Amino acid sequence: VSQLTFKDASRCIVAKISTDACSQCVVNVCWSTDLIPVISKNFVNPDTIFANNQMSLQDIEIYGFDYDYTLAFYSSHLHTLIFNIARDILIQEHRYPEGLREYDYIPNFVIRGLHYDVQKALLMKIDAFHYIQLGTVYRGLNPVPEKEVIAMYEGSHVPLEIMSDFYGKSSHGHTMKQFMDIFSLPEMTLLSCVSDYFMKHNIDYEPVHLYKDVKEAIGDVHVRGIMYRAKYICYAEQTHAVLRKLSKNGKKMFLITNSPFDFVDRGMNYIVGKDWRDLFDVVIVQADKPGFFNDRRKPFRRVTDKGVLLWDRIHHLEKGQIYKQGNLYEFLRLTGWRGSKVLYFGDHIYSDLADLTLKHGWRTGAIIPELRKEIKIMNTEEYVHTMTWLQALTGLLEHMQVHRDSASQMVIQQWINEREEMRLRTKDIFNAQFGSLFRTYHNPTYFTRRLSRFADIYMASLSCLLNYDLQHTFYPRRTPLQHESPIWPEQTSTGAKQ
Repeated sequence: VSQLTFKDASRCIVAKISTDACSQCVVNVCWSTDLIPVISKNFVNPDTIFANNQMSLQDIEIYGFDYDYTLAFYSSHLHTLIFNIARDILIQEHRYPEGLREYDYIPNFVIRGLHYDVQKALLMKIDAFHYIQLGTVYRGLNPVPEKEVIAMYEGSHVPLEIMSDFYGKSSHGHTMKQFMDIFSLPEMTLLSCVSDYFMKHNIDYEPVHLYKDVKEAIGDVHVRGIMYRAKYICYAEQTHAVLRKLSKNGKKMFLITNSPFDFVDRGMNYIVGKDWRDLFDVVIVQADKPGFFNDRRKPFRRVTDKGVLLWDRIHHLEKGQIYKQGNLYEFLRLTGWRGSKVLYFGDHIYSDLADLTLKHGWRTGAIIPELRKEIKIMNTEEYVHTMTWLQALTGLLEHMQVHRDSASQMVIQQWINEREEMRLRTKDIFNAQFGSLFRTYHNPTYFTRRLSRFADIYMASLSCLLNYDLQHTFYPRRTPLQHESPIWPEQTSTGAKQ
């Protein structure tokens, strides 16, 4: 038996392993420490556009947009406002306890893409293979012990029949709801705060009623228009620059949003100016997506500048006019904008993008504001060192597990424990409760799985388009499949063109 000392930063691991394995261990550890400066030079540009599917902007003639969190970005103060108003609606109109006023919005408590078990009032993160990430299951504001989670679900796997439906909703027997909308952050936080209050005060409640009441209260905030104020809008100049660039290059543009005209008009006046409609060939408000993409029955209806609905039949979608509702099939008939020459951007992977890519062949772009923050974290020295050593430990465990003697097994168990500690540390770097939006430890999240299926490209904001000319082709990275040998050096993101 030989003894080696492995150093990583200020730490060292003393490993007793068989002589035959020494050379392999040395190779693995040297690979780890030598790789750190190499990785550090390969920082990812947060303004990069990432490709799931090859796509050339040269082929795109028509650009379509959602409004909220696509053209218009909002400050975090808007989430606080939504939370406060919905909380007060629960108290005043649904007779919830006055004590709920003690709860304020918690900005960094939840992340997008979480699943909520409506029957059990549990918020959790699920990976691409339907497995719950243990340690990320919350009842109220407190984590549920792993043993309790495993007992409730008879393991950590969530069967398909109780997962959310195609659009992430809890319907037709599905007990899980997936929160995919950025506006859902205050909704998840409110659900958690109300549950926390009930548990602290030993109040028996029906989780299904709580879910429906909170959903209704959040919906009322949107319907009443209290939140529709331009002062919450951010990044107006960048959005305007993108629209100008597309217009100057002769691209057609359209807007399809679920938001009401008054809200969109005030926002676009702030972002672009009073002549904002001159940039768009078609503007559709209160579209009722995703129903807009599937329901052939609803006709378009013209709306005046004062919000009056007109009764005339629509034979053409005219530039400068505003239309309400309608459906995609009528839109395609009236415009002729079909197939891969159309690129539509939205932030909601289900409501904005899924049907377009699966049924209609449009190209799709997902706007993921959280990308910028996560990439900046991944570019930090702490993250690079942690992930490099975590990968090295995983490689050591994979190769050294064949050594069954007690001394080797003791060291391997130490590595297993350290690897688990580092996995938890990596999770906490992104969000102390739920970790990264994109990963559950080594696996992609369920959110990432849907993103890779329904979005050809994705980016932090529309402003990323300013870094590319309109002839650019986006190529997805060819990463080896599990059964493929990594013949080529691993590709790293080169970032956006400057």
